[in-house]
Order: sequence, then structure tokens, then C-alpha cells
Amino acid sequence: MIKLYWNKVPSFLKNKYSITGILFAFWMLFFDQHDVISQLQLQNELHQYEEDKEYYQERITETEQDLNELLTNEDNLEKFAREKYLMKKDNEEVFVIVED
Repeated sequence: MIKLYWNKVPSFLKNKYSITGILFAFWMLFFDQHDVISQLQLQNELHQYEEDKEYYQERITETEQDLNELLTNEDNLEKFAREKYLMKKDNEEVFVIVED
């Protein structure tokens, strides 16, 4: 029975070097430390980190612009202090509305 199937296999696949090469390729694709599945996961992880990097670079740019506005304009500084830290003048009252 096995001889019947063995005779149907092309002769170049019966060579010991081709069998070794096929086994090596199979090992590298599925069982090695750097197999295909691990490489795909690492590629997805890298893509996610690159997206995060772009997001944080945009946030840094926005924050630098806000800082520049605060340092150059006194009115913006007062507005920022009132909105973020609830600061007020002596003759004013501050009402905080909390949304659920």
C-alpha cells in the first residue's frame, strides 16, 4: 500500500536533500522561535505602536501650541486658569456644573 503511494511521488521529491529542505521549511514556518504567526503578531504590534506614536506627537504639538499661547497672551492665561483650575476674582462666585 505504501509502495503504491511512494511510486506516485515525483522523483525529485524522493531525494534526501529535497526531503530535508521540505522538513527544514516546515520547521521554520511553524515551530521556530521566529515563525510566521509570531512575525504577524509582531507586525501588528509595531503598526499599533506607530499609530500611538503619531497620536502622541499630535498631542505634543497641540500642547506646545497651548503653552505658547499661555506664555504670550495674558488674557489666555487668565482664561485657562479660570477654566482648568476654577480660579476666580475676589468679587466673583464660581458655579461648577457636573454632568453625569
